[in-house]
Amino acid sequence: MKYLFNALASIIVMTTLSCNNADTPADKPATGDTASTKSYSLSEQPYGEIGNDKVIQYTLTNPSGMVVKILNYGGTVTNIMVPDRSGKMGDVVLGFDSLAGYLQTGNPYMGCLVGRYANRIANAKFSLDGKSYSLAANNDGNTLHGGLKGFDKVIWRSKANEGDSGITLAYSSKDGEEGYPGNLEVEVKYTLMPDNGLKIEYMATTDKATPINLTNHTYFNLSDGADTTILNHQLMLKSDLVTAVNTKLIPTGTFTEVKGGPMDFTSPKTIGQDIAKVPGGYDHNWVLRRAGVDAELIGSLYHPGNGRFVEVFTTEPGIQFYSGNFLAGNLNGKKGMKYVKHAGLCLETQHFPDSPNQPEFPNTILKPGEAYKQTTIYKFSTK
Repeated sequence: MKYLFNALASIIVMTTLSCNNADTPADKPATGDTASTKSYSLSEQPYGEIGNDKVIQYTLTNPSGMVVKILNYGGTVTNIMVPDRSGKMGDVVLGFDSLAGYLQTGNPYMGCLVGRYANRIANAKFSLDGKSYSLAANNDGNTLHGGLKGFDKVIWRSKANEGDSGITLAYSSKDGEEGYPGNLEVEVKYTLMPDNGLKIEYMATTDKATPINLTNHTYFNLSDGADTTILNHQLMLKSDLVTAVNTKLIPTGTFTEVKGGPMDFTSPKTIGQDIAKVPGGYDHNWVLRRAGVDAELIGSLYHPGNGRFVEVFTTEPGIQFYSGNFLAGNLNGKKGMKYVKHAGLCLETQHFPDSPNQPEFPNTILKPGEAYKQTTIYKFSTK
């Protein structure tokens, strides 16, 4: 089955600011209409250095006041500011206050782009076209999120999107990087939409057959720090099946029906209601019930206390719901907050884990002459 990309909505044409690092001074304000009227704006600020590379933080704002901040390091979403039902703005994602936080050992992929292959590949190896490939065994004997230095730990090239309110990041992953075959050219486009949607479009081409599975690993907590965990959030996932896994979270190749059990989120359910019935907590791939190939609504997240509501749209066949099980309170987050177990959750739209070793799963092999395309939208509102 092929999962193709189609844009969901046309974007209002607007004035934009060039964000090419080489050509644009840091912290240059938006000009023209974006500086003088309530419209879209885009600015950039220096965020530190890694060796000789400058890390830049981009700030995107739409007419309703929603703000998204993104680093060219790892394509990391550092902040998403949206209103609650009373209109109070709040930051709904976990993160750190400085580059040092994102560079620290033990950073649990906070807010970043993940690749070349998101999620796990069993035994850190796969075979393709009669050849065996070995990867970094960085997760209990398996490979996780691209290996030791995945796409989350590199500096991406960046530029302003033409005609809309976002940035496009690009990265060239060389043949053999982290053990993967093929020179892979990747682009990820972040667009802040007029309806408070953050659209993420992923595109890639290769000169040699290679596995690819890209996603974003943002941790959501819609309480803006008022709740130390996400256990009182309500989640809905449009899915009747999960990929069954072993104790190392590697798919067994079979599927489990969710109906009536702790994995059942077919109707909105409080996350803490059944989490104790799931050994280790939620960290599974839900098989999405989809009607076509375009991006469509597949899930939602709601905070009853303040009314913030997120709808998730995607073109992908699966979503990894991760309930922050490995957060342990040992990381100093924003404003000195300790991110304890379940402090945030991830909704990672994706293909299935270990697909290169699971021929019955949807295909994740990209071949020369083909284009990988994926679209995901996180749309924020209140109720």
